Amino acid sequence: MPTLTRVSTTDMEVTSIRLERSLKEKLKTLAGDRGYQALIRDILWQYVEQSPPEAPTQLQPDDLCASFGAVAEHDQVCALTGQPIPRHAPMRLGLTAQGRLVPLSGDSL
Repeated sequence: MPTLTRVSTTDMEVTSIRLERSLKEKLKTLAGDRGYQALIRDILWQYVEQSPPEAPTQLQPDDLCASFGAVAEHDQVCALTGQPIPRHAPMRLGLTAQGRLVPLSGDSL
């Protein structure tokens, strides 16, 4: 995995994080000659770039391509109405045109 240079290290802010010694040693081994700090930056950038954008506060029914029944494993908020969906409650999952699954209350459609 090549280092993704975004800015010169002189233009970066110094940040301190605490890592378990064993994690730091494993990162050093994985990083090889590049250095573990560059590896950590690459990992963090990949996470940020691959994370889906924040869902809009409320979708419209036309934003959905399909939906199917589900059960909430954690407290959720309906993407159409903004109403809470409690843990273990029946709900629906809606598929958006962007390929995201969003929580829907049972009576929101």
